[in-house]
Amino acid sequence: MAQSDPALKPKKPLVRDHFTTTLGIFVATLGSALGLGNLWKFPALTGANGGAAFVLAYIISTILVGLPVMISELVIGRSQHANAITSFRRLAPGKLWWLVGALGALAAFFILAFYTEVVAWVLLYIPKAISGELATSDPAVTEKVFVSLISNPVASLVGQWIVIAYVAVIIIAGVAKGIERVTRILIPILFAILILIGIRSLTLPGKAAEIRQGLAFLFTPDLTKLTFSVLLTAMGLAFFKLSVGMGTMITYGSYFTDDANIPRIALRVMLADVLVSILAGVAIFPAVFAFGAEPAVGPGLLFITIPTVTNTMPLGGVVMVAFLVLTAIAATGAMLSLFEVPVAYLAEKTRLTRTQATVITAVLLALIGSTAALSSSTLANVKIFGKTFFDLWDYLSSNLMLPIGGFFICVFVGWVWGWPQVRDALTNKGTLNNERVVKFFYGIAKFVTPILVLVVLLCGLGLFG
Repeated sequence: MAQSDPALKPKKPLVRDHFTTTLGIFVATLGSALGLGNLWKFPALTGANGGAAFVLAYIISTILVGLPVMISELVIGRSQHANAITSFRRLAPGKLWWLVGALGALAAFFILAFYTEVVAWVLLYIPKAISGELATSDPAVTEKVFVSLISNPVASLVGQWIVIAYVAVIIIAGVAKGIERVTRILIPILFAILILIGIRSLTLPGKAAEIRQGLAFLFTPDLTKLTFSVLLTAMGLAFFKLSVGMGTMITYGSYFTDDANIPRIALRVMLADVLVSILAGVAIFPAVFAFGAEPAVGPGLLFITIPTVTNTMPLGGVVMVAFLVLTAIAATGAMLSLFEVPVAYLAEKTRLTRTQATVITAVLLALIGSTAALSSSTLANVKIFGKTFFDLWDYLSSNLMLPIGGFFICVFVGWVWGWPQVRDALTNKGTLNNERVVKFFYGIAKFVTPILVLVVLLCGLGLFG
C-alpha cells in the first residue's frame, strides 16, 4: 500500500465529523442512497423502459455493479479519511488516479444541477396540495397542474434557489449529527406512508383487473425488452440511486469509524434501497393502470399518480401533504452527500473556510442549475444532441460519468491497490471474521464489474455490438 505523501496533506486539516455509531453510519449512508431516485426516478424509468424487464436489469446491476462500487468507494474513503480527490492522490501519489475523484466530483455537481430542480417541484407541490388544487383522482387534471408548474420559469428558478440555499445552510452548520438524528425519525415514517399508499393502490375499489395489470407490468418481465439501452439505463440508475461513482461514498466513507463493518453496512443499504424502490413501484403502477394514466409519461409520473391515489383515501389530502414533505426531506440526505463532495475538497485543499467553499459551490450550482430549471420553459427549445439541459445533465452524469468512474474505481481497487491492502481494510486488519465475504467481493470487483460496465457502456454508445 502506498504511503501517504505529507505534501498532499492540507496545511490546515479540516476538523471532520465522524459518525458515532454503527446505526448512525447505516442511517446516514442510507440517507444518501434514498431519496428522489427511489420515489421519482425509479418509477419513471421503469415505466419508460418496459416495466419488469427494467426492474430485473436494475436488480442485476445493483448486485454486480452498484454494490461492489459502493464497497470500493467506502473503503477508499475510510482508508485515508479524506475527500475523493485527495484519497486517490494519497493512495497513488504522482499518478493520474486523482482524475477519477475529480470526475466523481463533477458528476455530483451535474446531478445536483437537475436534482435540486426536482426537489423544487416537490416543495412547490406542497402549497398546491394544501390549497386543494390537487384534490382530484383524474390523472389528466394532475398532469395539467404538473405541466403548468414546470413551465413557469419564475417558480422553477425561485424553487431551485430555495432548495440550494436550504442545503447550503445545513452544510455550513455541519451535517453529521443532523443527518443521523433526522433520518432515524424520517426514514421509518417514509416507509410507513409508502406502505400505506401501496396498500391503498392495491385495494382500489372496482379496479381488480387494472391492479393485476399494474403488478404484472412491475413483476412479470418481457425479456424481449431487455436491450443494451435498457441495461445501460438500469446501470446508470443503480449508480445514481446508490450514490456511487460520484465521490459521495468516498466522502462519507472518510467519516466512518475504523471499526465499521463496511461490507455488511453496504449490503444492508443496498437491500433497503431496493426495497423502497419496489414499494414505490407497488404504490404507483397499479394506480397508473387503474386510472388510465400512461406509464411511460416520464419524469412527471410521481407527480401525476400520487395525488390520484391519496385522493381516494380517508384524509387523503393530509397523507399527500405528508408524503410530499417527507419526500423533500428524504431527498435532503442525498443532496447533502452530493453537495459535500465539492465542499469537502475546496475546504481541505484551499485556504477557504467551510462557509466560503459552500457559498462558492452554491453560486456555481445556481448558475448551472438554472439551465435545468428553465428546460421546460425559457430554454425548452434549446437542445444539445437532441436533449434539453435537464436531460443532458441527467444523461451525462447517470449514463456516462458514473459508470466510467465506477469502472476505474473497481480497476483501482482490484488491480492497483491490490488484495493484501483491500483484505486488511475490509477485515479491519483481521478483527472481523468476514474474509470469505471480502474475497467474494474482491473477485466480483476485480473481474466481473469492470467487464460488465465496459461492455454495456460501449454498446450503449454504439461502439460495440
